Amino acid sequence: MKEKLVFGLDIGTRSIVGTVGYRKQDKFVVVAQRVKEHETRAMLDGQIHDIQKVGDTIREVKVRLEEAIGEKLEGVCIAAAGRVLFTVNTHAETEIDNREVTEEDIYSLISQGVENAYTEFLSKQDENSQMKFYCVGHSVVRFFLNGNQISNLEGHKARNIGVDLIATFLPDEVVDGLYKAVEIAGLRVDNLTLEPIAAIGLAIPERFRMLNIALIDVGAGTSDISITNDGCILAYGMIPMAGDALTESIAKACLVDFAEAEKIKKEADYKEEIEYMDIMLLPQKIKQEEVLKIMDDTLEEMSQLAADKIKELNGGRSVSAVFIVGGGGKNIHYANKVADKLGIARERVALRGEEVMQSVVFEEDIKKDSLLVTPVGICLNYYEQSNNFIFVSFNGSRIKLYDNNNLSVGDVAMQAQFPNDGLFPKRGPALEYTLNGKARMLRGLPGEAAVITINDEPAFITSKIRENDVIHVKESTAGPAATLSLEDLEELSESISFDVNGVNVSVPKFASVNGTLQSKFYEIEDGDDIEIVNYYTVKQIADFMDVIIDPGMNIYVNNKLADLEAKVYENFSVNWTLETVKSEREIIEEEKAAEEDYSYEELPEDEAPETEKTDDADSFSNLPDDDGEYKGPTPVSVITVNVNGAPVILRGKQNFVFVDVFDAINFNLADSKGRRIVTTLNGKQAQYMEALKDNDEVEIYWEEK
Repeated sequence: MKEKLVFGLDIGTRSIVGTVGYRKQDKFVVVAQRVKEHETRAMLDGQIHDIQKVGDTIREVKVRLEEAIGEKLEGVCIAAAGRVLFTVNTHAETEIDNREVTEEDIYSLISQGVENAYTEFLSKQDENSQMKFYCVGHSVVRFFLNGNQISNLEGHKARNIGVDLIATFLPDEVVDGLYKAVEIAGLRVDNLTLEPIAAIGLAIPERFRMLNIALIDVGAGTSDISITNDGCILAYGMIPMAGDALTESIAKACLVDFAEAEKIKKEADYKEEIEYMDIMLLPQKIKQEEVLKIMDDTLEEMSQLAADKIKELNGGRSVSAVFIVGGGGKNIHYANKVADKLGIARERVALRGEEVMQSVVFEEDIKKDSLLVTPVGICLNYYEQSNNFIFVSFNGSRIKLYDNNNLSVGDVAMQAQFPNDGLFPKRGPALEYTLNGKARMLRGLPGEAAVITINDEPAFITSKIRENDVIHVKESTAGPAATLSLEDLEELSESISFDVNGVNVSVPKFASVNGTLQSKFYEIEDGDDIEIVNYYTVKQIADFMDVIIDPGMNIYVNNKLADLEAKVYENFSVNWTLETVKSEREIIEEEKAAEEDYSYEELPEDEAPETEKTDDADSFSNLPDDDGEYKGPTPVSVITVNVNGAPVILRGKQNFVFVDVFDAINFNLADSKGRRIVTTLNGKQAQYMEALKDNDEVEIYWEEK
């Protein structure tokens, strides 16, 4: 069989009717139909009371249908009775930027309308109520194109489109019971609708809906009511009284159990006298007119409730006509009583069966009557909604979505209003601080991603979903807050190099946090102001080298006298010696004496001047040698070196070293601006304490970057 088969189940209070068929052009072909009555009163007033027993009965109907068609049935369409039915009329509209309306635009609009209806419905509920409701169906009342009513939006160019619709809600437990019973039977729900929606789709074709007509679907436990007018369905309603109430009145009058009373009621439709066995096991007989008389009071009550509900749904007015379907409405007196209560002619209230099933073809020998309207209508409703919407379970809640054949877990989460950040790993708190005057931010670490399963199998947010999938999402977690210590800063990973007493020394950089020096192990806190220090003091260098500087030592920074707090930058030179610090007067007198040109001839030993009588202490030194003997006066030298190509005279000392050049030239060592000083002696890199000779070639300059 090439056509896709549709399996519909009418899960009624008295019986379960299974129908399998397919749509071919404008006909619906019923391939097979099976009916099984409940062996016990597992259902009352349209609601399941014993889920297991109802599930077993459904399985039996399913197996019998599978045997008839030679195929396995997996999906099923069902309808819920409106035992505790609530309806909401609402309006929705959307802008579409002056383009053609597509089919998806229409379904998106309808979905928006359903969401609006649900929001309105919740706003009217008692805040203290613990009962949850589920939207089991909706019907479009009318469409609007640029504010004007229209029957079909598709293909029209529009600025905005709108819809009036009616949505119906039932308690979750009613729907959950249906789903569980179907699951017990080994089936999945392909489509869920409301029984009056299913019935009216077949009983009152669209061409009749311009009239103000009421449909009463009289079942065993409930009587579902629909109202049409102006080409649309206006309202749905329900009264909790139907065929079982008639059966119960017979059971009480005839002293029989429910099953025997049901048998009496059915035989009274075509037998003048009915035989039965009472609970005392005594055979009894009763006339047809006696049975009708027993049911009369109940029929009066049923018809009055139906008429009152019709007027309520129709704005307080009667309707023009009434159609009756369902097994509970077969009693001819019922139709007459409804007409009388509504104040309309009796011929305008009629039982509908074969008349409304002209487009239904039965391949089996089945009589068309009012009992079959709802079962076939359930199948036909599949074509109205199933291709457009699917149902899934999301964290225990049933969600209805427009099916665009590309739905993912993310789409369901959005429809269920699951927090978006609950799907993705959340980062811990960020760390914000300032480094050298510039704002910086370190993001927190990501947490664990959401744990997603589809039908207990691991899945992802992008995983595709199908009808009836059971989806669970465990919300993602936040990660740890961002942490950072000073040693993690790249700027502190670099070192600073100095020339200390002729030795290259590299030291790590350190930082000031909020004005206080901190070690590299300091954990940065939110809002900290950090400055990277690009110099050391002489004392810090000494502490780093684990050296104690004697108070009597001379300290030189780039050959200039300095103290322990002097700042030393990259490539600066630092020297400390045990030379006695000369006074300002001594320096002036030494420089004056150095300007004079001293020359002498070496005297014979016996003519050498005595040391203690020598007055020229600025020109000669009279110090003992290594053996403690005095060798006589030592002359002060004068040499000329070429610095950057120009001659420079050095005088006033016995010996000269490279750093002495800085005393004789104009070179500001503090003007580094981050540059490295270049020093060469005779073409090679100079050492600051390297000896100088007459005519040496010296270069001193800043290396430009």
